[in-house]
Amino acid sequence: MKINDFSEIEAEFLQRVHTMVWCNVATVDSRGRPRSRILHPIWEGQTGWIGTHRTSFKSSHLADNPYVSLAYITDIMKPVYVDCRAEWVDDQAEKQRIWDLFKNAPPPLGYDQADTFIQPDHPDFGLLKLTPWRIAIVTFPAPSHEEGQKIWRNDS
Repeated sequence: MKINDFSEIEAEFLQRVHTMVWCNVATVDSRGRPRSRILHPIWEGQTGWIGTHRTSFKSSHLADNPYVSLAYITDIMKPVYVDCRAEWVDDQAEKQRIWDLFKNAPPPLGYDQADTFIQPDHPDFGLLKLTPWRIAIVTFPAPSHEEGQKIWRNDS
């Protein structure tokens, strides 16, 4: 089912991704090959945020191709797929705001990133902003492929 307005799926999307928490994130390396890893985004409406190492392979992958694909599959009968454009955010105030968002969210969504990154102005603390162009919320079993999916696209 095609969804025209994100608000039609927002509550279900946030409930699922904030319950599953961890997702597979795929980038494309410099030779055009996919590379996956498990990451922990946090979402504010249709904007996702990932605190991660700025010096990781993701950084070089995103420099060549800024698109990522996320798959949340904790419950195999209710996966969520999110295809996004990823961009590094270097604004210190925004990094602090998202650092605090992670720290103050209840577990398992929230956690203290200081164990890994020390503080939000640490040189290796990178903040990725995810801007989805497609979100698919899937429910199995369904009478048909069409009825088992809610697909929103941001074609702007």
